[in-house]
Amino acid sequence: MAKVTRDDVARLAGTSTAVVSYVINNGPRPVAPATRERVLAAIKELGYRPDRVAQAMASRRTDLIGLIVPDARQPFFAEMAHAVEQAAAERGKMVLVGNSDYLDEREVHYLRAFLGMRVSGLILISQGPSEHAALEIDAWDARVVLMHRRPDAIDDVAVVTDDVGGAQLATRHLLEHGHPYVACLGGLEHTPAVGDPVTDHVEGWRRAMREAGRPTEGRLFQAPYNRYDAYRVALELLAGPDRPPAIVCATDDQAIGVLRAARELRIDIPGELAVAGFDDVKEAALTDPPLTTVSSDRQAMARSAVDLVLDDGLRFTGTRRERLKQFPSALVVRRSCGCG
Repeated sequence: MAKVTRDDVARLAGTSTAVVSYVINNGPRPVAPATRERVLAAIKELGYRPDRVAQAMASRRTDLIGLIVPDARQPFFAEMAHAVEQAAAERGKMVLVGNSDYLDEREVHYLRAFLGMRVSGLILISQGPSEHAALEIDAWDARVVLMHRRPDAIDDVAVVTDDVGGAQLATRHLLEHGHPYVACLGGLEHTPAVGDPVTDHVEGWRRAMREAGRPTEGRLFQAPYNRYDAYRVALELLAGPDRPPAIVCATDDQAIGVLRAARELRIDIPGELAVAGFDDVKEAALTDPPLTTVSSDRQAMARSAVDLVLDDGLRFTGTRRERLKQFPSALVVRRSCGCG
């Protein structure tokens, strides 16, 4: 059986191949509803299937967006990836997801793989300093949008949250409950100092403590970002003689680990220990007690990143500050802090 072509669809629908293309690709020009219905009916009758590979070779670009995340198993990155997928679907694109596993070589591997597939653009949630990734991006002259964090090595446009301001909000709120001080559960010692959200969360905590005239020395503790390792760190911290009265965590996953450790040690939250997180993952509303945390508009951030990476009139000019799109943070008050 001969392969059905776009010409066959156009003849049956009584229109041009260009109009068929506009219907299939949902643009770039509008098509009258009646004409669109005729084209869709012809496609169905003939069983036409567009050759996406041939289209990509002709245009040197696919209908794909590459998304690289550190670890899609973590709720924050899973929810961010889902938001990007939804935003891409609104633009008629599909998303390929790669996990860097916080490894430089894995990040570069996915950069090469996705750019070699001629993706329409690439959204990178970087895992670290990313010097090698920066060289790869320059070599491909790639269209890349950074999301969530902006490493100093990569100078592309970035979509981020006000991480410092959000951590200040959470710390101030805990102090307003009358606690003599607030401890901070930050990242690991090798956490990068530039452009890293967790580093900014720690900075926000420091600023709020300084504003209140409270010292921070000896009150910053290191823990991995995931709940399982944070739980083990929290067990040791909360069982010790200098248990803090309140803790602000750099991530919700860490805070969930703290809640679990407190429950195991029979420490009442918030009566004996107040806890706040950062990210407002969906699970934060379902913990026991529900977790006070800091949120940002992930849906709006995802739409912004997708629009930036796809639009030809991309704002890739201007200073580094001008190419930073920062979304505000908001405090979400629940019972773990002592409210309600």
